Amino acid sequence: MSDIVGISDGTFAVIGLIFGLIDMGANHCPNEGCLARNEVPGYTSVSIGETYFQEAHQGEELYFRRDTKLAFGPFQNIYGASISNDGELWVGAGQAWTQPYFDRRAYIQLHAMTGLYAKGDGVDLGGPIEFRSGIEVGYQARNGLRMGLGFDHRSNAGLYSDNPGLETIHFRVSIPTR
Repeated sequence: MSDIVGISDGTFAVIGLIFGLIDMGANHCPNEGCLARNEVPGYTSVSIGETYFQEAHQGEELYFRRDTKLAFGPFQNIYGASISNDGELWVGAGQAWTQPYFDRRAYIQLHAMTGLYAKGDGVDLGGPIEFRSGIEVGYQARNGLRMGLGFDHRSNAGLYSDNPGLETIHFRVSIPTR
């Protein structure tokens, strides 16, 4: 666990931005335009996972997310909300970059979101504005259903004097929406 936590302090957001910009330059700028509005497959997702605070198991989390059909270049608009068994609540929005592999049967997705956090009986993350970034690797069935394993990190990116992070390891099921 500590190896993953060590690179989770926004690293996935930066990696997603780098790969997204490369994808944008290679596949979007020469065609419709670098950040041209386009339609991509939408998904409604639910995930369950374990949360970790300072490398110690904290609790469980239920997370609902919507990957909209709207993208600008390779960056798909997303929004979501999570709640933990300690009453921690996070609600936010951002972008995801998804890359399919193996004839679109496997995928990797990186995301970065900005949101609001209420600690409930959970951990104090320093303030109400918290950023969530992560990675998911999964399988996509022929009907579009996705199943993936993911890792998310939440922190305030230094907005407040105290900046601890909360990590989630989760299993997500994503249903395609029309």
